[in-house]
Amino acid sequence: MRPTHDRRSLMQVAAWASLALAASSAWSPVAAQTPKWPSKPIKIVVAFPPGGLTDAYARNYGEFLSTRLGVPVVIENKPGAGAIIGIDAVAKSPADGYTFVMSTSGTFWQNRILYSKLPYNLDKDLTPVTVFPSGPLVVGINDKIPAKNMAEFVAWAKKNPTSMGTYAPGSYPHMVADQTNRQQGTAIQSVHYRGEAPMWLDVASGQLQIAVGSFQAFNAVATRGVRAIGVTGSYRSPKLPDVPTLTEQGNTEKLVTLEGGLPLVAPTGTPEAVLKRMADEAVAWSNTDKAAKLRETFAIPNKPKNLADTRKDWEAEVPVWIKLAVDLGIKLD
Repeated sequence: MRPTHDRRSLMQVAAWASLALAASSAWSPVAAQTPKWPSKPIKIVVAFPPGGLTDAYARNYGEFLSTRLGVPVVIENKPGAGAIIGIDAVAKSPADGYTFVMSTSGTFWQNRILYSKLPYNLDKDLTPVTVFPSGPLVVGINDKIPAKNMAEFVAWAKKNPTSMGTYAPGSYPHMVADQTNRQQGTAIQSVHYRGEAPMWLDVASGQLQIAVGSFQAFNAVATRGVRAIGVTGSYRSPKLPDVPTLTEQGNTEKLVTLEGGLPLVAPTGTPEAVLKRMADEAVAWSNTDKAAKLRETFAIPNKPKNLADTRKDWEAEVPVWIKLAVDLGIKLD
């Protein structure tokens, strides 16, 4: 009987040793490592058509990112519905570090107020990576209008039918038009476009009387019938040093002093290491010659920030923008 007992004991020991080895392998550092990132193409959805500042940033940054990470970076334009279509596509994407969206700050921050119902939750479904600054926006009017500044334009608008072009419903220009109507007694009608280029062309042709947008898009029509009468933000545009800010012109509303941007956002749950790497690469890209040339073209003096600083700014600035949207009471549905 002893030999049988010994054989059983040896078999039990061998079984336990086998299980221990399997468990050791399963929990070893090598086995526990997450799959290498990136191992396939990364997609950045742009919620606007090609040709504007958002698209230019995404393509320039995407090209740099591809060389740094060694995988293709695909830029996919998904405009429409005030950027909701593009944002929704990413909000519902896997949080695996391969899908991001870039849009204007207003479409992320204020859409939760401007729309009674969205197909996603901006606070729960998406998380910021970095914000690409947009610089001062240009307030431009049709050159035939006899106004040299915002006050003179408002006086003219009180006596004439006036339309303001915006690059999306609920965008910054839309809010400026609404606030001007409320505070100045004007009846400026907002006309929404899917991007800046067609908006500025209609100002040049006289179909619109005023618009607000990036310097680069404005500059395309600056010699074709459009004249700058002011810029938004707290400092003058480097490309238009003789054009005063709206604040310098006596506008004290907080809206015209704020500077928005173009956030790069990921689905919530995207690995922290991926978010940090994407933000760090944006900072690294901002120090390249190509990035400097882009900022020069669009008259943007500042740069994107790392993940930690982006989150701090997000927490401080988003409530301010949301309150402005609440106070104006604009609803788009």
